[in-house]
Amino acid sequence: MVNEIEDKKIVKKVVAKPRVRKVESLADLKTAPVKKDTGPRKPYITAVGRRKTAIVRVKLTDVGTGKITVNGKDYKKYFNFFVLQQAVLSPLVLTQEDKTHDIEAKAAGGGKLGQAEATRLAITRALMELNEDFKPALKAAGYVTRDPRAKERKKFGLKKARRAPQWSKR
Repeated sequence: MVNEIEDKKIVKKVVAKPRVRKVESLADLKTAPVKKDTGPRKPYITAVGRRKTAIVRVKLTDVGTGKITVNGKDYKKYFNFFVLQQAVLSPLVLTQEDKTHDIEAKAAGGGKLGQAEATRLAITRALMELNEDFKPALKAAGYVTRDPRAKERKKFGLKKARRAPQWSKR
């Protein structure tokens, strides 16, 4: 009776066979790897920018009218303050590409300032991918470097990251 139960529980195992390539000569082994054909070029360039906890993904089109949208809104309505609008536009104005590309950005996390600076970094990276000649000017302006500063985490036993509770001698 035990044997009958064990017979019913038999599971068939499938073993994958490794694929072996037939080689005619040693010359076949030394050939350079074939470069993958990625197909036609995309009509846009994507880039990511980060600042504090803000992350922005940008699509920069090759041909456009200079329209910039952030999360489906015009960038002037999304970034209310003139300083933030200038931060977004600055790499485009510096490279004189502000009227030739459309930009679509998706921003998440952080505040408006962090998102604006992350958008500037993403646009800078997209412009450098579009044309390597822009890199020296963008680097001199300080737009290429990612600002790594972020809020320090709170530690246990303290009121904030470094602020200790008030101590009294007596």
